[in-house]
Amino acid sequence: MSGNREYPERPVVGVGGVVISGGRTLLIRRGGPPLEGQWSIPGGMLEVGETLIEGVRRELAEETGIEVRVLDLIEVFERINLDGSGKPKYHFVVLDYLCEAVRGEARAGSDVTDVAWASPEEFQKYLLTETATRVILKAFEIARERGNSSGPKV
Repeated sequence: MSGNREYPERPVVGVGGVVISGGRTLLIRRGGPPLEGQWSIPGGMLEVGETLIEGVRRELAEETGIEVRVLDLIEVFERINLDGSGKPKYHFVVLDYLCEAVRGEARAGSDVTDVAWASPEEFQKYLLTETATRVILKAFEIARERGNSSGPKV
């Protein structure tokens, strides 16, 4: 990715995909800042000239090896991390989407150190952020409303 994530001149657009299969969601452990070492929703930065949907597909393929069909927008939120002097070190505007796995087997790729499939009952052991937990639970609700709460087996 070109451009600067740290101390950006303007907010950076991020995209993520919540994949649900068999009553579980796909999680990744981040290999770089700002959430290095933490479990999270797969995703990353939108590239210039790329649509949101293309960005979600690319990021999930790069980070997890899973090819997805992007379904519904779950939530848009901001993540602003300040440095010790109160200056924004990171400022992301993130759009997370519900996704359906089309093909592939989950594996850690690009800046990811591990992947896992987890049910909501298991989230606590992954120490997800409050925002990630909220978004994933919304995704499960949307999936239930769509009538595909378990999704395809991957």
